[in-house]
Amino acid sequence: LNQRGFRIGHLVLNVFLVALVALAAAVAIVPRVTGAVPLTVLSGSMQPTFRPGDLVIVRPTASENLEIGDIVTFQPHSGVATLITHRIIDITADEHGSIENIITQGDANNAPDQPLRPEQIMGRVWYSVPLVGHITNGRNALIAISAVGLALVSYAVVLFVKKDDADHPEGGATELGNQS
Repeated sequence: LNQRGFRIGHLVLNVFLVALVALAAAVAIVPRVTGAVPLTVLSGSMQPTFRPGDLVIVRPTASENLEIGDIVTFQPHSGVATLITHRIIDITADEHGSIENIITQGDANNAPDQPLRPEQIMGRVWYSVPLVGHITNGRNALIAISAVGLALVSYAVVLFVKKDDADHPEGGATELGNQS
């Protein structure tokens, strides 16, 4: 490898590793530390806001802090593991101001969902990471972990070659100098 090629390769690997660490922080570390949950979008009901395969990070939110326009994740039926992420289009309250019903609708849907009780709301979408859900689900997770491992091994090899080149200057011979 020539010196310029090595520097470019080193820069590319560094940028890749920094991006990988930032991505890991966004999808794993930040949610865990804040009590949020990463969830993969499975349907197109929220297009163009979210597409299938996007990862949404949902943070628990008290029902009194919800507003029309918020995107929330909810459990439509008690005892069923299905979760849906849609936008709040209406909130109704009783005469004391307590929330009775929350009406949601997918951005791509023509009709609203059935009214929800506040306890059905898991939380509000905090942020999303496009396409990452494809990587974090099932078989693709093994491929992603393998790619990360390969990148780290490649980085180690590059550092080893660089150290070896520094230990043996061009030509491979060393100059002993004059020993008078």
